[in-house]
Amino acid sequence: MFSRSFANTSTTLPSHTNILLGTNPLYHGVHENTNFIVGEEFLTLAEYLKKFGYNTGAFVGAYPLDSRFGLTQGFDIYDDDYDRWSSEKLDAVERRAEDVIAPALEWLESQAQATPWFLWIHCYDPHDPYEPPEPFNTEFEKQPYYGEVAYVDFALGKLFKSLKDTHSYENTLIIFTGDHGESLGQHGELTHGFYAYNSSIWVPLIVYFPGILSRRIEEYVSHIDIFPTVCDVLHIEKPSSLQGNSLLPAMEGNKLKNRPIYFESLFPYYSRGWAPLRGFIYEGEKFIESPIPELYDLDEDFEELKNLAEEMKLDRYRKRLEQIIKDQSFPERTDAKPKYDRESLAKLRSLGYISTSPDSKKENFGPQDDIKVLLPYNNRAMKAMDLYQQGEVREGFELLKQLLTERQDIDIAYYNLAALYEEQGELNESFQVLKLGLDNIPTSYEIFLRYITFLVKASKDDEIIKVFDEKHYRQMEHDPEIWNFLGIAHSRKQDFENAVEAYEKGISIDNEYPDLFNNLGNAYYSLAQKTNDRIFLEKSILSLQKAIELEPDYVNPYNGLGLAYRKSGDVDKAISHWEKALELKPDFDQALINLGITHMSQGLKTQALDYFNKYKEYYYNSLSPSQKTQLDNWIQKCRQ
Repeated sequence: MFSRSFANTSTTLPSHTNILLGTNPLYHGVHENTNFIVGEEFLTLAEYLKKFGYNTGAFVGAYPLDSRFGLTQGFDIYDDDYDRWSSEKLDAVERRAEDVIAPALEWLESQAQATPWFLWIHCYDPHDPYEPPEPFNTEFEKQPYYGEVAYVDFALGKLFKSLKDTHSYENTLIIFTGDHGESLGQHGELTHGFYAYNSSIWVPLIVYFPGILSRRIEEYVSHIDIFPTVCDVLHIEKPSSLQGNSLLPAMEGNKLKNRPIYFESLFPYYSRGWAPLRGFIYEGEKFIESPIPELYDLDEDFEELKNLAEEMKLDRYRKRLEQIIKDQSFPERTDAKPKYDRESLAKLRSLGYISTSPDSKKENFGPQDDIKVLLPYNNRAMKAMDLYQQGEVREGFELLKQLLTERQDIDIAYYNLAALYEEQGELNESFQVLKLGLDNIPTSYEIFLRYITFLVKASKDDEIIKVFDEKHYRQMEHDPEIWNFLGIAHSRKQDFENAVEAYEKGISIDNEYPDLFNNLGNAYYSLAQKTNDRIFLEKSILSLQKAIELEPDYVNPYNGLGLAYRKSGDVDKAISHWEKALELKPDFDQALINLGITHMSQGLKTQALDYFNKYKEYYYNSLSPSQKTQLDNWIQKCRQ
């Protein structure tokens, strides 16, 4: 057991990239969860082991490690089996440890006659929100985080039991670690991802292989040491790209070579535009470079309670950090490819990673930009939401208003306050808050996106089009949803040519977005209605079929296909698609009306009456007087 093991980063994707590449973010360029993917030019542990005949499998528990982010390289199977498309199923972006381990065990069974193999299992459970299943929820009622940890321990027990039952345990190298820690309020950080104190980057590291003697090793090590350790234990040559050191000498009782351990926390920089945080651990000292620098003696002060930076000259620490950055950076690039898309951002936001990269980043930072100064404001914005949800509505509002009088550059405060106003039905106040936020933080794409979302809900289509004419963010070129919003505005104004252009722009960014294909299909149908051009009708059918292919339970495109087939003259196909829509959603208003009208036009009054009566049962009270009259006339006509 390595009792002084550290993550080089404090968020999920970069930490696993560090582990599987054996290099730190200075080299591979993946700095946080929301804006990067792993470059294909880098060598993963799975790819390397494939060269030596290993079968490889990965089973992951949450969306930050989704296959789209690049860690699939070298794996025969990469199981990230959670719901992928519907933004209404965001609770499915993570799965419990047992749901990860069960398919992993099935894969292991298939490897019984195939050796060697490499298996990576990732359990996400000990992340906020802490909601362990029973009996752990009851047993750890007052400490649910520990309940999550205990549950993962229980779930992993099934894995180790299986290894022992199949006599694989005595012939397997097992490495257990965490991708980062969880602060749980220490240093004022509620979870992780902002600071790089030991509370969020000190991680477990336990290594077992047959014949190893039990040892507790106190030397300072990090995630990037795992890849070279695997190579040494397996007696295979280490690739030249590795930046870590093998830990095998320490496990055999020898001293490790002393070297600095680089770490960083750049989620606040890339997501909020706050000052970057980087540092290193060397010879028992930990230096944190930020506008308010920090220095700790970890041998005497592992909880980092006494900052020695105020009484020390820091030039030599800064020079060492500069040299580390120079020596360990990849010579041809500094950052991995940015990754923005509707699905990624929606799902990552649901897991707590809520902001996108500012449109332009500052280069010079002062104490006012330091994470230690800004995080308390972020925490207050989160506390305001908690107060509101606990029924203390006035207190929640007042806390956010007070926060915004103190600082006008805290983006989360604007969209939290706007969200509370919207939930209270005070839509104009919500709109004004977002407008003020955009005025005060014009580079915040997150506020811009929420502002546009509000305009879409409020059907302020002229304003949407005007804002698009006036503002441009580089993120717009990577975000399909923003073009979907513009298409909706043009569609509602009956400008279907520009709507089609906007939808197609969105599809060029993400060609697996069902809403875009549905809306594009409807726009083409409207053009077909307007021009009687059969080419538009064919394009409508193809687009709507693609939406269903991407999401078979998506009800809207079935209705659109019904309309398109009816216009093409294929009434039977039209009816079958509307009936399918009702299978998926028995109270789907458009399908009920379309089936009623179509059957009535064919003289099938009994069938038509059934659909009209169902529609009346569901929707009559919400109809306008003229709509009620129209429906009653149809019903009367069918009864004659």
